Amino acid sequence: MNTIFSKKLLAVVISSLLVGLTTNHDAFAQSSDNTGSVAKVSKQDVKEHKDDHDEHDHEKGHEEEKDDHDEHAHEKGHEEDKDGHDEHGHEGDNKEGAEQEEGITIGPKKLSLANIKVERVVPEYKYSAIYAPGEIKANGYTSYVVSPRTESVIISRHAALGEHVEIGQKLVTLFSEAMAQAQADYLIASTEWQRVKKLGNKTVSESRLLQAETTYNASYGKLIALGLTEKAINGISNKDIKAFGQYTLTAQREGVVLLDDFIQGQRVDAGDTVMLLADEKQLWVEAKVSPNKKLSLSINSPATIKLEGQSYKAKVIQEAHTIDPKTRTRIIRLAVENADDKLHSGMFVKVYFQFATKQKVMAVPEGSLIRSAGGDWTVFVEDHPGEFKATEVNLGRALGDFREIIGLESGTRIVTKGAFFVASEIAKGGFDPHNH
Repeated sequence: MNTIFSKKLLAVVISSLLVGLTTNHDAFAQSSDNTGSVAKVSKQDVKEHKDDHDEHDHEKGHEEEKDDHDEHAHEKGHEEDKDGHDEHGHEGDNKEGAEQEEGITIGPKKLSLANIKVERVVPEYKYSAIYAPGEIKANGYTSYVVSPRTESVIISRHAALGEHVEIGQKLVTLFSEAMAQAQADYLIASTEWQRVKKLGNKTVSESRLLQAETTYNASYGKLIALGLTEKAINGISNKDIKAFGQYTLTAQREGVVLLDDFIQGQRVDAGDTVMLLADEKQLWVEAKVSPNKKLSLSINSPATIKLEGQSYKAKVIQEAHTIDPKTRTRIIRLAVENADDKLHSGMFVKVYFQFATKQKVMAVPEGSLIRSAGGDWTVFVEDHPGEFKATEVNLGRALGDFREIIGLESGTRIVTKGAFFVASEIAKGGFDPHNH
């Protein structure tokens, strides 16, 4: 309590002293010039102090404004830097994606396992193709029909369907009454001719010799006409009278038995086909073309025959000028080599007539073309070993298994086999060539 009172009293005293000093200072300033100077100095000091204070406040405010401006600029710069960083990062992603879209590097081991094939593309003459259904036929120029020349009965066979036979090989044995009579006539004529010749001109007249010779030649010729060979005729004798009427047909040329539609004991007429032999080293193909198709085909025009994934080269040998009344098609006959013996009469095949381009064109296999993400057609170009990039091309004409392209330089190395594998490898890296 006393302490508080003492503090208050001390404050009143100090306040009174300050008031008194201020009053004395004003009075002293009015009564003396020196005092006026001092007053001016005091006011000037106060003013200068105020100016300094104002300047300090101005500088402080300027510095604060500068700091605010710098801070704003820093924040703005930070935001710009952030935006720039994001933009840079985004551009980086796009660049990376573009690189992925353009290509990829594949090691030699993986290339070998995937059976990737790379070839140079250069301008060449290519062929466009027109399709027509076809059927393999026996070569009529090298085929042989085995048939009796008189009404006969089949006794036994010596060759089977599909068997390859040599010239002179026995095929079938038959019996014929006409053959039996012809053999008997020949035996009589032959015996008479031999007897007359031994007697000679001194015993037998000239006319008798001529008649015996003529009869012999006629009987011999009849046996030949009935299909007997010279060896078979010379073997006719009195010892084989029981075999009269039997005769055997032999192969007149080398070939394969394509037809043997008969059974033993069957009676066949003269001219009926018993067997068909054909040389299958070269076969015919009969292509059936719509009469509305205008094909300018000349002899030896090239064509391709396809059967179960295999291709065979063929050439045009004949062109019919009439329309088949049953199929209403025009028949074009081709010849095809059958070195591996995989083609046989009766097979249905696909025929592709080929027409060469008038000038050399850049063409690639159909399997080397891949759709890009944008829907454009591309091929994979190899700039360096194992480095592939997708290059857009424009498509031209379809040329068989090839497609004309525009947009590549001659000599460019591209993936001609395994393009799908390369596309899938690129897809694994983030780029989807199918736009999925």
